[in-house]
Amino acid sequence: MTAGYPQAHRDALTEIIHGLTISDPYRWLEDAASARTEAWSRAQDALFIRARTAWSDYGPLRTRIAELSATGAVDPPVWRGERAFFTRRLPDQEHAVLVTVDAAGTERVLVDPVRLNPDGTTTLDGWYPSPSGLLVAYQVSEGGTEESVTRVLNSVTGEDVDGPIDRTRYTDVSWLADESGYYYTRRLAPELVPPHETQYHRRVYLHRVGTDPADDPLIFGEGLKLTRYHHASVSADGRWLQVSSSEGTEPNNDLYLADLSGADPAAPPFKPVQTGVAATTYLYPARGDSPLAGRALVFTTLNAPRGRICVTSTDDPAPEAWRELIPEDAEAVIEDLALVDGPELQRPLLLVVRIRHATCEITVHDAVSGEQHGTVPLPSVGTVAALTTRRTGGHEAWFSYTDFGTPPRVYRYDARTGATTLWADTPGKPTSPKVHTQQVEYASKDGTVVRMFIVSGEPNEVPGQPRPALLYGYGGFNVSLPPEYTVSALTWVEAGGVYAVANLRGGGEEGEQWHRAGTFADKQNVFDDFHAAAQYLIDRGWTTPDQLAIHGGSNGGLLVGAALTQHPERYRAVACSAPLLDMVRYELFGLGETWNVEYGSADDPQQLAALFAYSPVHNVHEHTQYPAVLFTVFEGDTRVDPLHARKLCAALQWATSGDPADRPVLLRRETGVGHGARAVSRRVDLLADTLAFLAHHTGLRFG
Repeated sequence: MTAGYPQAHRDALTEIIHGLTISDPYRWLEDAASARTEAWSRAQDALFIRARTAWSDYGPLRTRIAELSATGAVDPPVWRGERAFFTRRLPDQEHAVLVTVDAAGTERVLVDPVRLNPDGTTTLDGWYPSPSGLLVAYQVSEGGTEESVTRVLNSVTGEDVDGPIDRTRYTDVSWLADESGYYYTRRLAPELVPPHETQYHRRVYLHRVGTDPADDPLIFGEGLKLTRYHHASVSADGRWLQVSSSEGTEPNNDLYLADLSGADPAAPPFKPVQTGVAATTYLYPARGDSPLAGRALVFTTLNAPRGRICVTSTDDPAPEAWRELIPEDAEAVIEDLALVDGPELQRPLLLVVRIRHATCEITVHDAVSGEQHGTVPLPSVGTVAALTTRRTGGHEAWFSYTDFGTPPRVYRYDARTGATTLWADTPGKPTSPKVHTQQVEYASKDGTVVRMFIVSGEPNEVPGQPRPALLYGYGGFNVSLPPEYTVSALTWVEAGGVYAVANLRGGGEEGEQWHRAGTFADKQNVFDDFHAAAQYLIDRGWTTPDQLAIHGGSNGGLLVGAALTQHPERYRAVACSAPLLDMVRYELFGLGETWNVEYGSADDPQQLAALFAYSPVHNVHEHTQYPAVLFTVFEGDTRVDPLHARKLCAALQWATSGDPADRPVLLRRETGVGHGARAVSRRVDLLADTLAFLAHHTGLRFG
């Protein structure tokens, strides 16, 4: 252990697993409640606090981050009749609140997390208005745990009328047409499953408002694998119930459809649409009064990894009966779709959101023939999200737009005129720096072309004097990284640095094949893509290894953990947040077992060999000069256990030959928050600590 770090005993623990000799000297740090771990963690807290005193620009930096974060936010509206529902956060609010506005323009705040809990640790996880908008199911959780509890309120009185129902994490709520109840997903009670399986065993139930949830009839999920996720949805006219079931985070799904007309909603007559198919498919059944009545639009990746849209009869929704409406685009991935089919339109129109090489577009098509009639005008080259329309038809659509310099704003598209207008501006208007973005291409280790955004202070800037650079990536779970308003990018560039986002394999920017190319035994491709991005920035003169910082969180924490252990010489500073780092044992903690469809399982000899080969915890080498590293973890995190960061932190502190004053390895712990949403002030504090650390070690100065 390098002098100056807290003592961390190295146990002589070695196992032979599938023929591999695997050492695990810090397994004792997996037990957060043990006296040894608590003492070690408190010592790390003190070390972090001492180190932070050397970051001279911390005060001005935090002030600037708070200013740039004071944009507030508004999401596109969800309509029920003439009543709109949306979330909004004003610049001085810690959390977004759920708002409804009626036909007369009267506004009511329905759910305010801070009103529920003034300490700011309660989060609004989801909300689902009933067909008339009279009732709203909503979910909140405490302390970052994401353990959502579902309740129902009356949108006129604001009072709760049903609930609570616990164990409803990651569930949608889909209402019956008569609003007497809803379908939802709930985990089995803890006493019914082994202790290590309480986060799994999901089932779909029907809940009648005002009844005991213990009596809710089981609809779907009995007898299926414990790690499957199920999602139920009812069509806009209330006739069709659709259940999608997938294994863990696997994008492939089994899909079932039931006609609720004349049926007992507690025993829906399901028929399979697709089962056991390596594809993602969803149906969009048309309303009974729609020009497309009797038919359903189909989004699918079946025989189309970038997605295509078909149409089929609701009476025969099997793939053999599909008629292709919009074929796969060879260079763009379908992200979303929406139907506008009001009687005021000459023809029903289909809006299709695509991501083309990590930037978004919306095309407009005839919903019967598929013929393209134009595009939806967008403010610039950026990102579209949350496309909404009226459930009863109409001619309008709403969506949010953002790019690296523009906070999300909500726009309204009028299908009659083809015009896009601003519907809701950002509530706050901080003075932000002008930044300019360019997209570049570079070759990865195996020759694959990868794209990257480079954000700098001048238009069409070419590298000149090397400067501190901050490189971000994720590379997993089919997640795309398109341009979006990023406070860290604005702050870093304003101070004279350059910010880069690499669109690595494992993400969704180029479709499912791109995703698959960064999974299982091919996970190393993701790390190679990232190393090549760093080398591009160095070779083109944007930065130097001594000025290059990297950061990532969750799966992106694994990315930077692998980067710093594979090429410690290439990076000067690393911010690793809520990371996965012990890839031999990751399935045993948090939601890890649902991710083995992405990474592979230690139960499989070949998959274990691939996991062990890049697992950061198992690839630390003594007497190596590692970069300065800051781990940030959250004690309420029920997705990725903080044990991962504890183990790699201890290993690096033991192994590094770097001076702790020059290249420290630090751990920042935070209580009362978890993996997901948090109060704005908490987000500002975390970002200030992270950027101050990275700037201090790359030579960037603020203020």
